[in-house]
Amino acid sequence: MDSRILTIPNVITLVRAFCIPAFLYTYLSLHNGLLSFIIITIGAVTDYADGKVARWLGQESKLGAALDPAIDRAYIAATVIALAIRNVVPSWIPIILICRDLWLAVILFRMRKSDAGLLEVTFLGKSATFSLLYALPFLLLSDENGIGRACTILGWSFAIWGIGLYLLTGIEYSRAGIKVLRKN
Repeated sequence: MDSRILTIPNVITLVRAFCIPAFLYTYLSLHNGLLSFIIITIGAVTDYADGKVARWLGQESKLGAALDPAIDRAYIAATVIALAIRNVVPSWIPIILICRDLWLAVILFRMRKSDAGLLEVTFLGKSATFSLLYALPFLLLSDENGIGRACTILGWSFAIWGIGLYLLTGIEYSRAGIKVLRKN
């Protein structure tokens, strides 16, 4: 693993992080669904790109491995909260997603404190994040004229699947983390 901080994949990840406040501003202050969609789509593309570039250039790093999922969580939280504020999704959705992430943050904190390392992201975990990162941009466009109905259907299809997987992986990661903590 590369120990450098300033690598191309980490810069891509930071660009994705800076897109979060831009998204929130365009969606909540400007009420511009289309521009918000473009910004969040850039975030999703850079999420895919940073990992591919890291492997291609041999620049996988501990910082990137920690930042990437943290920024994914921040993207999901910011977007579902913004959607709840605009009454596009019910408020229970951000509550359960954020509670799942906070619970796992406690487990990860305890693992780090006991030098137990990090939980490895699973394929199912990536699928959950992928589904939510697809759902949320479609839900942003659910009130746009002409395409709103199709975006609503696609958005909720991905959202239901993603929420289910997100909760399931939360259980899996909890079990794995608790198992590691019991060994230490």
